[in-house]
This record gives sequence, structure tokens and C-alpha cells, in this order.
Amino acid sequence: MVHAANLGYPRIGANRELKKLVEGYWAGKVSAAQLESGAHALRVANWRAQAAAGIDVIPSNDFAYYDQVLGLAVTFDVVPDLYRTAIPDPLDRYFAMGRGRQDRAKGIDVPAMEMKKWFDTNYHYIVPRFAPTTEFALATADQEVKPIREFLEAQAAGIHTRPVLLGPVSFLLLGRADKGAPADFSPLDLLDRLLPVYQSLLVRLRAAGATEIQLDEPALVLDLPPTVVPTALTRAYAALTKGPKIMVATYFGGIEHHLSAIVKLPIHALHIDLVRAPEQLAAVVNAVRPTRLHLSLGLIDGRNVWRTDLTRAIESVTFAMTALGADRVLIAPSCSLLHAPVNLAPEFAKTAPLAALPDVREWLAFADEKLREVALVAKYADAKARGETIAADVAKALAENQAAIAARRASPRLHNAAVHERVANLKDADFVRAVPFVQRYAAQQAHLHLPAFPTTTVGSFPQTKEVRSIRAQLKKSAITEAQYWAFVNAETEKCVRFQEEVGLDVLVHGEFERNDMVEYFGENLDGYAFTANAWVQSYGTRCVKPPIIFGDVARPKPMTVDMIMRAQGFTKKPLKGMLTGPITMLQWSFVRDDQPRRDTAYQLALAIRDEVVDLEKAGIRVIQIDEPAIREGLPLRRGDWALYLDWAVKSFRLATSGVRSETQIHSHMCYSDFADIFDAIAKLDVDVLSVEAAKSDLKLLAAFAAKDAYPNCLGPGLYDIHSPRVPSVAELRDRAGDFLARLPAARLWVNPDCGLKTRGWTEVRAALSNLVAIARELRAAHPEIVIAETPTTVAVTAAKPVAVETVVPAAATAHSA
Repeated sequence: MVHAANLGYPRIGANRELKKLVEGYWAGKVSAAQLESGAHALRVANWRAQAAAGIDVIPSNDFAYYDQVLGLAVTFDVVPDLYRTAIPDPLDRYFAMGRGRQDRAKGIDVPAMEMKKWFDTNYHYIVPRFAPTTEFALATADQEVKPIREFLEAQAAGIHTRPVLLGPVSFLLLGRADKGAPADFSPLDLLDRLLPVYQSLLVRLRAAGATEIQLDEPALVLDLPPTVVPTALTRAYAALTKGPKIMVATYFGGIEHHLSAIVKLPIHALHIDLVRAPEQLAAVVNAVRPTRLHLSLGLIDGRNVWRTDLTRAIESVTFAMTALGADRVLIAPSCSLLHAPVNLAPEFAKTAPLAALPDVREWLAFADEKLREVALVAKYADAKARGETIAADVAKALAENQAAIAARRASPRLHNAAVHERVANLKDADFVRAVPFVQRYAAQQAHLHLPAFPTTTVGSFPQTKEVRSIRAQLKKSAITEAQYWAFVNAETEKCVRFQEEVGLDVLVHGEFERNDMVEYFGENLDGYAFTANAWVQSYGTRCVKPPIIFGDVARPKPMTVDMIMRAQGFTKKPLKGMLTGPITMLQWSFVRDDQPRRDTAYQLALAIRDEVVDLEKAGIRVIQIDEPAIREGLPLRRGDWALYLDWAVKSFRLATSGVRSETQIHSHMCYSDFADIFDAIAKLDVDVLSVEAAKSDLKLLAAFAAKDAYPNCLGPGLYDIHSPRVPSVAELRDRAGDFLARLPAARLWVNPDCGLKTRGWTEVRAALSNLVAIARELRAAHPEIVIAETPTTVAVTAAKPVAVETVVPAAATAHSA
């Protein structure tokens, strides 16, 4: 029999129930018992939804309050002493590891642990810390061990599940050596110490009734040192033979380079991603055929929203079944559906944005729809294997699928001849600024008169409940657009006055009119669609609603000019125009899959370039184009890096090279390992680059300092905005000292490490006041850096808007945090 399987399900709930529960707990409005009761109900609903979709193999332990990697670290008692000592309650300790905690009344002040992108996705995981002294342990009671407890929960609900764990090799490889560990220490050195604990957990799962377990080893798609495969991998799985049958799940790429070792492992099944790496199918099937391994085919895209071409999927299944037999084949999504919205149902409401694009909506499949695709392919393949007639409902569904696929391919919505012509006519000069940085920066200073160690923020300011409420009221037509914009203007003015009062040098407008840094722009570009409820988890309780790029991208009219000009009118200090860069727009959208991503990136870059030019024409002299996702888009195999980096860098430069020398271009990047792409970052030719540095023990800055070649200005994040704690002046002083020890003082800016959208005004005021105090200390300590001779001002007489019509967002949708 061909089985339909799933690797993981969205944990947040169809209406973000988990977010509301967890944030209610943080606010003291939900008790620990209520949190667990609500989470239990959500888990049961998720299991039942998968069963209702026709899935035979349903995962458990894919749930997490904050992050699955953090959850596994806690399960194995990998808890740094700082948290163990400060916070006795296990649940509060878990959250403190993820987001930090500050309670001065109780003497608690711990930072959040490092956060990093999960491979090349926009999901962030908490990075486990390992030291040579790290020991691993499990709780003695089954109910205290999360994977066992949740397996038993599912059993009690009448659903037999396949528990999911991050595999031992990937768990160690995705962690990092603790700050004080010896230079030659690798977390993988702990493998032999870790394996008995894994084995104990697997044995206890088997005793609880588990017949199979899924061990995720996504690291196997990477280029790994020769000591990892086959040595460590073989040793690891040889030690895990006493528990349930094991399926090793790989995803986000191909495994041909490690295949000979993988097929020799003493495991029951292997999962491969045939969406990201369809070319590996023949090699894997041929390698698996002489063994007893079952093969799970990841044929349904777990990371995008398009319907699957089921005819092509069936061709792959047929190939595998012919070689292996139907009983050795499973059908599954390519990876966990954590990265997909829950279901399409809300998009059929009359007020949903996609109601205006019913044809586009027919091209889509979210998590629940993808599971039905999995089940449909499995039913079809099983009937074929048995020589049975295809059931009428299966045949009808397949016909509907092919009609939708054909309609999408033939749709005139996809193509814009003018956009294609513009991309085809690009010249080398379109990708470079005409004047070198040193000369540009001098021209910028002559205009901006910034002091040494200029202070700024990354962009957004707190999106309070009032802001979210007003946006929701507009969405429901409970207020007029005039009332909405009057409120936004008032909030913007308060924000600008606040920044002046705190003493920042380069201001921002706060982004109160923006739901999300990508969705907002998607709403104002041709070729984009947006949704009512297509939320996905980014980190912790932070959820985003990515827009959908379905066709050629163009900017019909300016998107931000009017709002920025209004904000600039409130101050004589320079105010940044805030835009999202082309690669981040690409990475944080659901992207069309019918043309190369490079082509879509160039289209986005041209749209952003038009906005940059219009901002400059309106008198704005500081423009920030954020690219936090540029490292995220890097292919997982090194051999593919050069091609990606070439068009990614060109896309950013295309977006930014249309302005004069005196216009200062900023960008922002965060939560990635940038050392590998340092040269590409330098090639972006950003005048001022702000980067995350507060959570990574200065690893990122080491790359910039070691090269001693970053030619432009740098603003390392002075404190972590993803934590509610307020850093003290002493803490910031120490971190600033670390920066100065590594970076040229004359090119150093002072800023937080990311936007302030998720924070509260009280903590923002305290943190920014401390940040400004540090900048003033630095200026006093370094009088040799003389940059500005006059106060920081901008000539507002030059800030007259050009004669363009500014877009008012078509719909002010719910906030995205």
C-alpha cells in the first residue's frame, strides 16, 4: 500500500491561537494551566485535521511554544547555567532562553539566546550552546519528556503518530560552541555523550507505543566536513537501533553527495525533497533499490503556496514504485508544513483580498490543501499499483487540478511586456553608483552635517494595540480612510517628536501605516496578491503574512513619498525614507515558480529603484533599503553560491544606483552568518550598513574586522530588540568598547540591531536614551573625529514633493506580529 505521510504541521493555529495564548501568558492574563490546556486543544485539532485530510502517517512533537530546536535542547537539559540559576520555573526558563527576561524586583536580568535562520527559510531557531563540559539528561517521568507526553496525548485522542525529533548529527551541527570553549572544540565532539540520551528517549517512546520515529537530518543537504559523513553519521545511527523504526528525513536540497553513506544506515525509511532537488530521484532510487529501505517522496511543496502539478508528481511516484514496489513508497510534502499558511478557507470570504482575484486563488494550496494533494496522489498510486480502476472522486480531483494548472500557465495576468522590455534593456551602468564611497560620504556630510558616531534606529517603532485596533477598524469599514490617516499622521508626528526628544541624529517616521515590511509594499505593486489570513511563524510568537508574487512586478505609482514627506515636515533633522530591498521582497514573499527567481528579483529592483529616485526628487537625502534576507537566500551548496550572489548583489545595486552622490543609502541585515558572503556585502556599496551584533557574541563583527576591508560605514546593533529587557548604560558601554576594538571609529554608527515594532514605548524610551548616552560618551572620548561643524539639520525647503500621486494602501490589514 502507498501511504500518505506528513512531516510537520503549522503549530500556530488557523487563527494564530498559539500566539494569543503565549502572549497572554507573558502578560499574566493566561495561567500556565490555561496555556497548556489551550495548547493541548490546538495539538489535538491539528492531528484531527491531518487525519481528516487523508494522511496515514501523522507527526507528533512538531509542536513548540517558541521553537522546536529550543524545545529539544531543553528536553536534553542543555540549559546554560545563567538561565538555570536565575529562573527556577521550567516554563519561564524556556521562554527566557528564547526571548530574555528582565524583572528587577526579582533580580532577574538574562538576555535572549542567539537566534539564527533555519537554513534558507525565514523561520528563526534558537541556537543551542555547547561546551566540552556539556552533559545531557532526560527527565525520569514520561509526562515530563515532551516527545513522549505529546505522543501519549495523541494516543489518548485516538491518533497513532510518528514522533518527530531533530536528529543527533543536525542537532549538534546547528548548535555552536559556547563563548569560553577552546578554539578546537566542536559541538560534534559531544556525539558519543549525546547518543545514549537519544537512545534512552527512543526506547521510552517504543515502550509508550511508538512504532516509528522521524529523525530530521536537514544538515545532510549541506557540504559537510569528511569527518561528519560517513564517520559521525554512521556511528550515530548504529547506536539508535533499540527504539522504534527510524525514518531519516532530509529536505531543502539533494543528498547525492552523501548518498552512499546514508543508504547503509540501519534505518527503516528515508525522506527526500523532490521539490527543491527533483534531479536526485533517479540516483536515490537506484541506491535504495538493493536495500530494504522505504522511500518517502517529498513531492508537494512545503514552502510555497502553489498547487502541485499532480500529473508530474504521479510520474515520479510511478518511477519509484516501478523500481521499489508500492509497499516501499510513501508520499509526503517536501518538508514540514511549518512554512505554509494553515488553510485557504478564510480567503473565500467576500471581504478577503483574494476575492478580487478568484482565478489566482484557484492556483493556491495552503497546508490543509497540500495534505489533500498528498492523499490524492497516494490514493491514485495505490489504485494503480493494485491494478484497480481509479475512483471517480480521485479522477475528478485530478481533472480539476490539471484545469487549474493549465489556467495559470495561460493567464494574461502573469506577463507585462513593458517590464520584460525594461529588464532586457538593462546596461552595466544601471548597476553602479558613479562616484566612489569616500567622495560620496564627503558630499553627504556636507549636506547632512552629522556628528561622530551618528545615532539612528533601524526603522519601525512600537505597533501598539491602539495602532492595530485602528487598522482593524479600517479593514472592517468601521472608520473612514480620512480618520485612519489622521490617526497615522498624529502617531507619526508623536514618533518624530519622541526621537528628537531622545536625541537621535537621523530619524525615521515609525511605519505606523505599514502592516509588514514586505506585505505593505506587495499591496502597492502590480504582480502581487495578498491574503486575509495566510500567517506563518517567523520566530516565537512573531507571525508574518507573506504576499504572493503571481506575475510580473511593476510599481504603478509612488508608494511612500507622501508619508515620508509628511514626516520630514515635522523635523529639521534628516529623516530616512524606509524601503524593503529586492532580495528580501523576494525571499519573504511566496514567489511565482514559473520563471527564474533572478528575473523576479530584477523586476522588484526596478520597482524599488523608481521609488528611491522619487524620494530623492522629493528632497529626502537618507534612504534605507533593508536586505535582512540576502544571506538567507544563499544556496545551501557552495557550488551554487557564485551565481546567486552575482544576481543578488546586482539586484540591490540596481535598486540603489539611480541617485546622486549626496543621497545617503543605508541598508540593514540581521540574524545570519555573514562571514561567508563578506565580499558580496562589500560589493553592495551601501553608504551605511546596520547589522545585528547583540546576540551573536560579536561573531559577525569578527568577519568585518578580520578582513579589515569593509570600506563603508557600519552600524553594529548595540542591543537586542527581540527581548523585552532594557540594556543598562554599563552593558552598552562594554559592547561599544568591543565594537571600537574591532572597527574604525570614524565609520561607526550607533543603532539597535533591528526595528522596534514588537517592543513597548516604555522600554524603547529607556533603551534609546541609554543608546544616545553611549554615543555622547564616544564623542567625548574621541574628539579627534571631527565630522560635523554645524548642528544636524536638513534643509526642509528642499523637501518639496514632486508632482506625483501617492498610493494610499488599498487595505490596511491586520498587523503582522
